[in-house]
Amino acid sequence: MGVGPVDVVIIGFPGNRFTGRIAPALMDLVESGIVRIIDLLFVSKDADGVTTTIELADLDPDAGPAFLDVSVTSPGALGAEDAEEVADDLPPNSSALLIAFENAWAAEFADAVRAADGVLIDSIRIPHDVVETALLGD
Repeated sequence: MGVGPVDVVIIGFPGNRFTGRIAPALMDLVESGIVRIIDLLFVSKDADGVTTTIELADLDPDAGPAFLDVSVTSPGALGAEDAEEVADDLPPNSSALLIAFENAWAAEFADAVRAADGVLIDSIRIPHDVVETALLGD
């Protein structure tokens, strides 16, 4: 089986209120085989605009114990250039978590598309509020 599509998501935490509460949900996705985590990168900006970048391997066990069990397949895949790009748009006193992940659930389908000489033309993510309105009505 080949490799599924890869996405990078950037999750912001205003006020630097990153608690790690999302780690269990992320671990559930990994354990069920839905995704494979390629890499994680934490970026924070203090009130003075000073940016700090922390890779998963350098995470303080006391500050982020929930993420210590996350296994990444390619540590360092997200790097300084990614952190700089995010930091440029990060408001002071906030943080972001970058997660690069393979959509493992789609690997077999992606293989079938390639075997049929198909090519992905575009991929569109519909925002949550739009989906919610469409499914639940006004």
